[in-house]
Amino acid sequence: MEMTFFMIKPDGVQRGLVGRIIRRVEDKGLKIVAMKMRRLDQATAEEHYAEHREKPFFKDLVDFIISGPSVSMVVEGKDVISEIRRINGATNPTEALPGTIRGDFGLDTGRNMVHGSDSPASAEREIALHFDAVERIDYSRIDEAWLYE
Repeated sequence: MEMTFFMIKPDGVQRGLVGRIIRRVEDKGLKIVAMKMRRLDQATAEEHYAEHREKPFFKDLVDFIISGPSVSMVVEGKDVISEIRRINGATNPTEALPGTIRGDFGLDTGRNMVHGSDSPASAEREIALHFDAVERIDYSRIDEAWLYE
């Protein structure tokens, strides 16, 4: 099974959407194998957004992600990277389809509530940045036999 990093950003936490967002992940049949709420420090935020370091919006990204608590997760499942990105919707909420997190709850690109890794390499890097290996729990869900062939 594939793993990905998934984060509910400070705007999702502040708006009280954590439970509703997690429910969408679990309703899809995806398995949360690690989760924690924390306020990211500057260094972790800068490393998280390292690929944007030279872009003009880098400082705004970092400032926003450290502005309040966020909820970080490692999610596991078949094709989970693409599934989480589909559940999230387009980065710009005005372009996100109804039924996606951003399409249903978002209004502004800078406040788009969630982050999901965009590739296996990004997932590996982001999981390692946010979680120690011992924080991930290996377990079987009772419904897995009904989810996968």
